[in-house]
Amino acid sequence: MAKFIIQGGKKLHGSIEVSTAKNSAVAILCASLMVRGKVVLQDVPRIEEVFRIIEILESINVVVEWKDEHKLFLDTSKKLKMSDIDAKACELTRSSLLLLGSLAAREKKYKIYKSGGCRLGERTVKPHLFALEKFGISVQSKFKYYDVVNKPLKAQEIVMYESGDTPTENAIMAAVFATGVTTIKFASSNYMVQDLCYFLISAGAKIEGVGTTTLKITGVKKFKSVSSYPIMPDPIVAMSFVALAVTTKSSLTVKNCPLDFLELELEKVLVMGQKFSIKNKRQSKNKKFKIVDISFQPSVLNALPDKVYGRPFPGLNIDNLPFFVPMLTQAKGRTLVHDWVYENRAIYYLELQKLGAEITLLDPHRVFVEGPTRLKGNELMCPPAIRPAVAVLVAMLAAKGMSVLRNSYPIERGYEDLVGKLTSVGAHIERVE
Repeated sequence: MAKFIIQGGKKLHGSIEVSTAKNSAVAILCASLMVRGKVVLQDVPRIEEVFRIIEILESINVVVEWKDEHKLFLDTSKKLKMSDIDAKACELTRSSLLLLGSLAAREKKYKIYKSGGCRLGERTVKPHLFALEKFGISVQSKFKYYDVVNKPLKAQEIVMYESGDTPTENAIMAAVFATGVTTIKFASSNYMVQDLCYFLISAGAKIEGVGTTTLKITGVKKFKSVSSYPIMPDPIVAMSFVALAVTTKSSLTVKNCPLDFLELELEKVLVMGQKFSIKNKRQSKNKKFKIVDISFQPSVLNALPDKVYGRPFPGLNIDNLPFFVPMLTQAKGRTLVHDWVYENRAIYYLELQKLGAEITLLDPHRVFVEGPTRLKGNELMCPPAIRPAVAVLVAMLAAKGMSVLRNSYPIERGYEDLVGKLTSVGAHIERVE
């Protein structure tokens, strides 16, 4: 069980680059099964979550080869061996649920093992099933796995039970091969959903309304091979580096940021008094997203005048909400953080108390954060959820003295070469097995 050892309280400097998006990559990897041919993906992040999906694909007879550090070749044309699916890899990543949509037109009957991922309380699969059942997909829950039976897909009028990212992605993947025209309302329009749609379009899908909450999808019979598709930069990784710059009061430039998915978060930190400038506006490599570099300067912070909370895009990203907790520990005043989506994610914010933060838990969804406080090093176990774990790491990097964060795996599920990137901007951190 690896751990991070940190000498905190150091000012950071220079530039840190945002890697590509975990949630885009895992969805597109699953969607490659729909191509039944060759797919080349560029800028694939080398992270544990991607490795688990690759293990699942390889176990069912997909050819997967790294052509260079971030270029991935897949051949999904062979007959799948669903009986050989890697149960352990499925159990380690909730992203394996995306196979329900990507296999909807390919496999008549199979089973998939129940998944884990971040421990965030009860996370029902019902929103997936409510949409998929309308296409004729039957999913029966057993003790450790789901029995899946697929019928010929027909277009539907879908109203998403909730505007979730992966349920929307599953509905989209089922719709692209369904005969007729499908409408999906109350769809998530989040970054990974858009990236998946653009990948599917590059393979021959007919999708209208990308980036909105209503999608119109005309079914096609088959896809063509994809010779090159670059994964977009990760706005959640970007926001974690924003939180790092703000909390440590450092002169730091965060490069390769997808601006459309950070604008509200940046407005919040601007209201807090944070100084920054946006530079070098350009297009992403896949030509679909606006990319910028953001330079931060040390600033005096004030608490937000009202509560901060996440909601579906274009609201403040639900995954970005935990990063406000370490920032608010350095802001004068008290702020209410309302994490309404997950039953127990707010509980993890109390870990920052062990670093000297003044945090009061009001109920399983709400905390008060008081600031500014002087953070001090301590030894903690990594929370079993990616974003709260990184929020703790950000606070440790700002805390004076030595900190130890045990079990780094939750962070490594979503962050590539984090120690190397942090070291390059002056952080004193090492990974120890």
